[in-house]
Amino acid sequence: MDRQQEFVLRTLEERDIRFIRLWFTDVLGFLKSVAIAPAELEGAFAEGIGFDGSSIEGFARVHESDMLAKPDPSTFQILPWRSETPGAARMFCDILMPDGSPSHADPRWVLKRTLAKAADMGFTFYTHPEIEFYLLKERPEAGSRPVPNDSGGYFDHTPHSSGHDFRRNAIMMLEAMGISVEFSHHEGGPGQQEIDLRYADALTTADNIMTFRLVMKEVALEQGIWASFMPKPFTDYPGSGMHTHMSLFEGDRNAFYEPGAEYQLSKIGRSFIGGLLRHAAEISAVTNQWVNSYKRLWGGSEAIAGLGGEAPSYISWGHNNRSALVRVPMYKPHKGNSTRVEFRSLDSAANPYLAYAVILAAGLKGIEGGYEMPPGAEDDVWALTSAERRALGIEPLPQSLDEAISIMERSELVAETLGEHVFDYFLRNKRAEWHEYRRQVTEFELGRYLPVL
Repeated sequence: MDRQQEFVLRTLEERDIRFIRLWFTDVLGFLKSVAIAPAELEGAFAEGIGFDGSSIEGFARVHESDMLAKPDPSTFQILPWRSETPGAARMFCDILMPDGSPSHADPRWVLKRTLAKAADMGFTFYTHPEIEFYLLKERPEAGSRPVPNDSGGYFDHTPHSSGHDFRRNAIMMLEAMGISVEFSHHEGGPGQQEIDLRYADALTTADNIMTFRLVMKEVALEQGIWASFMPKPFTDYPGSGMHTHMSLFEGDRNAFYEPGAEYQLSKIGRSFIGGLLRHAAEISAVTNQWVNSYKRLWGGSEAIAGLGGEAPSYISWGHNNRSALVRVPMYKPHKGNSTRVEFRSLDSAANPYLAYAVILAAGLKGIEGGYEMPPGAEDDVWALTSAERRALGIEPLPQSLDEAISIMERSELVAETLGEHVFDYFLRNKRAEWHEYRRQVTEFELGRYLPVL
């Protein structure tokens, strides 16, 4: 037994922890949990806990359903919303086959495999997500309209506002679980919040995002409200994204940093951006995996009015240009290790393991292929005409989930990154979602056509 496992077992006894929740995610990114007693944990560390994989979305067919959930002791945290005695704790799990080999259906393994490829090239992948979401007055029922919890706007600070109290309580709970928060503020939409997590390696970040989404919902429920990570819950308000800053390190050195280069951005950083741009359309079905995701990218009132906004619609990069898909933030003097790129299409409802895997794979492909970074977009991309965008070589992102999955299914990069099992299941599930959506008669159609046709 290693030291981390010994630490966990000792902490359970010292803190009177009676319930250990083993967490993992399905292919779509929904959190799964099974609780075990402390007496079972030593065996779980050694062999894993068996479960029926055929009952989990995308995991296994009935005739190959036996799977094992093996807890990762490095992810052990006491659950602060279960602070009464006896308490509860959680660990993320790796999903294994009965012979002990990694399950190719496990999203965490998909990311680990891509991170291993980066490590073989000498890189560690660091990420820093800015997570947006809405607070609603109550849990929306089917067919009802969501109601924002407040009427605040960007950076608003209203005394005694529930949003302010919510962020304080949520951050305290995240910090109690070892998740460091860098910034928090009210976002542009009424009831919309943003909390930014501190830089970490991508696997830790993905685990933290899964924890974050649960913590936000727990804190909201304690306050009698509801937290939603739906990409675009309101027609006339901004959608919720998860802009992610990212960089590659070679040991302690930022591989994106080159003193004296334009924007202090190295050849590796430029090729990484080239990979993100060239493969952006292919990975969109993973980074923006819901029908509603494309309402955020294309349906915003900002984009329609040509006023700009936070969600990119076109494949371009820029320096401090927030209409671009990829942004190169301003260089900070004497802080070469802070050189980074920001990927802006990702929404906060994505499966973070799969999303970071395909983003990293696209960037690494750019490095391997020595991709050139195209000219940057200095103008507001939304304000350009279609002819101007074509002249600049700026292509659109997919405009619907249907278009995104049609592009993804032809992508060797995504197929290789996700693996055959996840790739096939993901496509099947997303096609089914699109077909279900396509057959719906919407409020728009009823309101526009029923009175006149």
